[in-house]
Amino acid sequence: MTDFIKIITRKNSLRKQCHELLSSDIEKAIADLTEILEEKKAQEEMQQAAERERSEKIEAIKQSMQEAGIGLDDLMTLVDTPIKKKVEPKYEVTDEDGELHQWSGRGRTPAAFQAAFAQGKTKEDCLIK
Repeated sequence: MTDFIKIITRKNSLRKQCHELLSSDIEKAIADLTEILEEKKAQEEMQQAAERERSEKIEAIKQSMQEAGIGLDDLMTLVDTPIKKKVEPKYEVTDEDGELHQWSGRGRTPAAFQAAFAQGKTKEDCLIK
């Protein structure tokens, strides 16, 4: 909480800060705060109205779907969802245990490849032919 908010939301703190002000200055502050309050209320009402309208539209769609005998699963089959394409491995190496490891060359270098590189192999040596 900022100091301003602490002062403005506590009557005694506000009274202390306004002690040296003229009454005309306090009236000006009240008028400004009243204007800000009205703007804030109008904004909140617009957001609530937009949310109500959105909810009503959703309910209307649900009702239409029920009347037509359509379920959400039926619609999901029609939606084009981007499918992550699996990246094919570009490199392979066999470790000391004889286990084959493959890697696309993207992301963090796997431990098996790091060990092979430490032994003097290069990426080109590990290319899948």
